[in-house]
Amino acid sequence: QVQLVESGGGLVQAGGSLRLSCAASGSVFGFNDMGWYRQAPGKERELVASITSGSSTNYADSVKGRFTISRDNAKNTVYLQMNSLKPEDTAVYYCNVRQAFTYRYFWGQGTQVTVSS
Repeated sequence: QVQLVESGGGLVQAGGSLRLSCAASGSVFGFNDMGWYRQAPGKERELVASITSGSSTNYADSVKGRFTISRDNAKNTVYLQMNSLKPEDTAVYYCNVRQAFTYRYFWGQGTQVTVSS
């Protein structure tokens, strides 16, 4: 049973930084793509950043230059370093991973990020 444990959310002032972590476990196959999505109140869930097993990255235009995604394959953990945070970054952030071989996707429980102005 694949499990994702997220941590690192919280309340921060505009211009501040947070680092999100998502540890994946329960798969003997490992994981291919890993990423972060977010959903603000009244809005659809959107991709923030993703990273392949080969560490190729993709970012939403709104976070380019401010957020950095990385992963530790030995720990099956993906990170999201968020700098220069803005109030519009306020959302619930969800970890998403794709299991190798099965190609099934799994979601974390979500962690709240609130940026005050």
